[in-house]
Amino acid sequence: MDTVETRELRYFVAVAEELHFGRAAERLGMAQPPLSRAVQQLERRLGVRLLERDRRGVALTRAGEMLLHEGRAALDAATAAVRRTRRAGGADGTGSTGGTGGTGGTRNRLVLAVKAAAAHELLHKLLDAYAAEPGAAAVEVLPSGTCEQGDMLRDGRADVALMHTPFNSLAGFDSEELTTEGQIAVLPAAHPLAARTSLTLADVADIPGLPLARWSHDTPGPGPVIHDQTELAQLIALDRTVAVFPESARAWLWAKHAAVPLADAPPVVTHIAWPAHSRSLALALLVRTATRL
Repeated sequence: MDTVETRELRYFVAVAEELHFGRAAERLGMAQPPLSRAVQQLERRLGVRLLERDRRGVALTRAGEMLLHEGRAALDAATAAVRRTRRAGGADGTGSTGGTGGTGGTRNRLVLAVKAAAAHELLHKLLDAYAAEPGAAAVEVLPSGTCEQGDMLRDGRADVALMHTPFNSLAGFDSEELTTEGQIAVLPAAHPLAARTSLTLADVADIPGLPLARWSHDTPGPGPVIHDQTELAQLIALDRTVAVFPESARAWLWAKHAAVPLADAPPVVTHIAWPAHSRSLALALLVRTATRL
């Protein structure tokens, strides 16, 4: 049989990620024996061994690695379908924030994921121009970390995103290029390096007492983990961190911040991106508006 239930995929992915039946069972909120039986039943139905089990623990087979990759994508797709369906019917219980639209309410709404503190001017122009279009949807702007926009598109938290290469991967999405710009280091205005006309990436990566900010615990380094733009702005002003942003980030800088161009940083290209399978007319109108700008 070729059919696999979503529940079975969720069980297997938990075991494959934890590589431990006990931790996976705890994560799923269930007992270990039925979880073990469910994975064994899945292996029998597929006719392949997914996991190698021995005294040292659990390891993935090649078939298991494949199902983990495909299973994650399938679970994301299922979650995205539910979220977008509920959003289309206004059943998610949320209103639109951070933007405006022609229809109001929740029945015709798009969620736009954006990197916090990036592309401010472009975002304002896009929201204003789109709101003036007949048939425009309400737009909820959802700020995110540096590389979270792709995950938000895949699991349905967002319908469309402003993404920035080389930081974001556009693989699996349709996209249109919007702008290209340089990069800047944002540091305390009183710091000696703030008087420089330019810096290099190596300069910024090794400033004594001023480590680079991190948007995720998964990002290596001694710098503080940042949760939102306001927190980052305050920590820079307090001489606690430094950050690298596209040139357009100058729009939100405080008086206690300084922006210095990075001479060797690659250009940042801003794209509007969306799931390749999308058939939303409101989304198509937003994309056309963005490319006109």
